[in-house]
Amino acid sequence: MDTVSKTSGVLPSQAISALIEHGAITATPPVTQAQIQPASLDLRLGQYAYRVRASFLPGAKSTVAERLDDFAMHRIDLTDGAVLETGCVYLVPLMERVRLPEGISAAANAKSSTGRLDLFTRMIADHATEFDRLDPGYSGPLYAEISPRTFSVLARSGVRLNQLRFRAGEARYTRDEMITLHEAHQLVHVDGKPLPPGLSSAEDGVSFSVDLIGRDNGPVGYRAKLHSALIDLEKINTYRADEFWDALYTDDKGRLILDPGAFYILASREAVHVPPVCAAEMVPYSALVGEFRVHYAGFFDPGFGHAAAGGSGARGVLEVRCHETPFALEHGQVVGRLVYEPMQAEPDILYGIGALKSNYQGQGLKLSKHFTAQ
Repeated sequence: MDTVSKTSGVLPSQAISALIEHGAITATPPVTQAQIQPASLDLRLGQYAYRVRASFLPGAKSTVAERLDDFAMHRIDLTDGAVLETGCVYLVPLMERVRLPEGISAAANAKSSTGRLDLFTRMIADHATEFDRLDPGYSGPLYAEISPRTFSVLARSGVRLNQLRFRAGEARYTRDEMITLHEAHQLVHVDGKPLPPGLSSAEDGVSFSVDLIGRDNGPVGYRAKLHSALIDLEKINTYRADEFWDALYTDDKGRLILDPGAFYILASREAVHVPPVCAAEMVPYSALVGEFRVHYAGFFDPGFGHAAAGGSGARGVLEVRCHETPFALEHGQVVGRLVYEPMQAEPDILYGIGALKSNYQGQGLKLSKHFTAQ
């Protein structure tokens, strides 16, 4: 494995371990090896959750704790588990703290299973004017804002709902570099065939479109049922999918009509590959393409869909919420894009390989790991 380090790029697993070793990342209890991913660090919920009356940012002149006095309604002990209810907003101090070196920034995102439960979460830090972002030199605590949108959940201290990705400098691929990357690694396949580099690659990312052709006569997606039972976040492969989700099929014209306020799990038409030399993030394509939001969990680790990890490309799962009006979605409609970033060095662990098992390697249309096989 080529582990030659560059001065800029996304920090790999071994660099994250070095940050922990040198005290740039601390936690009580200490960070475990299981939290370290190929290009990110899983963050754990602390002992207490605060029910707050509204989401907020502390602003440049305040800490989260100072503003919490204005918004907290009551404190909930998560030690033995507590219910986080739909329609409510909670703030949870995380176990991890950071002291970022100069030149190192960080960004947070929900983990895959979190997004697939329509469990909206984002990170907040002291003096922040944005969610999910840490500037170089930040030193202090971290918090998770959590708002269950569809399913009430049982959460405990130590549960990992979001993750932190570290970056050295500002590293982006140019269009020519993206084309070279695709030629070397075949980043995108459609219907089993690699797309030509000029069609699949652009400086601002690889386009994602929706797949509305059912595989093996199966559904094209799932719509979350309202008023379902409680989901324990630590129970894996436990819940019957049909008790929480309606299987969806297109109409006679191949369309899917999205209902306002409903939450959907769909899949991308494209099978994508994230080779060890880079990481990726799914981002919205454009607010102008339709009245819906795609993705709550956007990080793709090095090794996703990688042949050495048992996959030859994997489709992306789309977490879709329709907004104000019904919207007709058609097969192949572009709904998002995958932005690739260079790694500072190849990570010493890859997604889905060896001890770092994954529930989503080689995936197609797939619900979160909490549900029995569909």
